[in-house]
Amino acid sequence: MKKSYQAAEDRYQKMAYEKCGKSGLKMPRVSLGLWHNFGESAKIDNVRTMCRAAFDNGITCFDIANNYGPPGGAAEENFGKVLKSDFASYRDQMIITTKAGYGMWPGPYGDGGSRKYLLASLDQSLARTGLEYFDIFYHHRMDPDTPLEETMGALDQAVKSGKALYAGISNYDLPTTLKAAKILSDLHCPFVVNQIQYSIFNRSIEKSGLKKKAAKEGIGLVCFSPLAQGLLTDRYLKGIPKDSRIKTDGRFLTEKNLTAERMAQINALNDIAKTRGQTLAQMALAWVLRDGDIASVIIGASKPEQILDNVKAAQSAAFTKEELDAIDKIAPAL
Repeated sequence: MKKSYQAAEDRYQKMAYEKCGKSGLKMPRVSLGLWHNFGESAKIDNVRTMCRAAFDNGITCFDIANNYGPPGGAAEENFGKVLKSDFASYRDQMIITTKAGYGMWPGPYGDGGSRKYLLASLDQSLARTGLEYFDIFYHHRMDPDTPLEETMGALDQAVKSGKALYAGISNYDLPTTLKAAKILSDLHCPFVVNQIQYSIFNRSIEKSGLKKKAAKEGIGLVCFSPLAQGLLTDRYLKGIPKDSRIKTDGRFLTEKNLTAERMAQINALNDIAKTRGQTLAQMALAWVLRDGDIASVIIGASKPEQILDNVKAAQSAAFTKEELDAIDKIAPAL
């Protein structure tokens, strides 16, 4: 009989945990995102191995969305299989999140921020994963066609129905974040986080003031794409590999993104990483986490070795002023 999974006993010594905003919820400094490589074409044994590697190294947060796959729903289904076979007894030690907001099914009710779409999608996500509740249920994007009060009311209903413990938003700008926070506060709904894009190459939350304002207001920030879709790794130091996302996907990262100027930046940043005794990816993750304003970074992975490499970023040394100045000079916040 195949031996059941037993989590590493020292897993909580391998990861640091930070409070998410002003809530009591602590997030691992590194979370695992199931955006790519967990869909229908993924081998379930590799999905299981990656989830085990993450949890064994203190990654307690597994981030999904209704449309992750492909096709949409496949990542939730695969995670549900692994949850049932390996992690059922650890459910209370995990933060499992999902989102709704982008197109998921045909017609006018499978997209956006309406109450009908969000609550229907939440029920579907619970069914696909086999869960009784999600720890955080996010609205995935701003929807100008739906009153914000309606969208936040749906998140409030999700929490008060027991189908989610906390409400979250994703891809919200600063003004809308503050408005959403006010609505949810008035509803006495536990709103904890805005999940937003942030990296050395994408500093829009610094330029808009969202990063500092969220910290001041006690709104947690969790960041995705901290490696700029793989640009801030060693994969592109010598050009474009044939099996890279640029060659195989091309939706979010194209050859136009890899200009001569960008290549020079990547190599210069890699030189700084080397002096710190890190890989470029480790330094890029550590940079996002450098000042405590970010509760967690969401990494992607196609194999467990990448997870183990990225976990080291949460254990890395602080940056010197000289290092931060050098990074700013190479990739300024324009």
